[in-house]
Amino acid sequence: MNIELKTKRLILRMPAKSDWKDIVDGAGEFDIAKMTATIPHPYKKKDALWFINMVLKDWGKTRYTFFIELKDEKRVIGVMDLFRIDKINGTAETGSWINKKYWRMGYITEAKIALNDFAFNKLKLRRLDSSVFVSNKASNATQRKVGYKFEGTKRKALKNKATEKIHDVNIYGLLKDDWEKVRPRLIRFFK
Repeated sequence: MNIELKTKRLILRMPAKSDWKDIVDGAGEFDIAKMTATIPHPYKKKDALWFINMVLKDWGKTRYTFFIELKDEKRVIGVMDLFRIDKINGTAETGSWINKKYWRMGYITEAKIALNDFAFNKLKLRRLDSSVFVSNKASNATQRKVGYKFEGTKRKALKNKATEKIHDVNIYGLLKDDWEKVRPRLIRFFK
């Protein structure tokens, strides 16, 4: 089932094997890898192809990992992940990264709005969670900006694959009711 989420500047879509170069370009940056749990460093073609194959295999079952395509450039600039989807409990987790060349341009916020809408309106979920390294100031700020509530810190919760360091993780949650309240304030910037 091919699903595309379109925003003003972006298309969130299924991955294609031909996207591997764009994924290596973004995930290959150490500044990206050091802020995620699962991206190794160095990041090579084989890593990108493994990731794309895993996402395609699990697509629509336990996850929707959308590749973020910048419409103007027709290239993948990041990933927006909805994973550990639990349809019985109506919950899922989110995660994302964006190529360093595109930091501080609002792309993650724009993509997260589309993902939240998809999760709550199409999948009928009731709650989304995000786990963010305490040290990742930008991701922590983004969670709060899009309405996620800080719910606590898990001490020494995740090991970073690129650095082998163990990180404390901030836990954020977003309920559908909260999303409906914050969404109107956010979407006016992306019309």
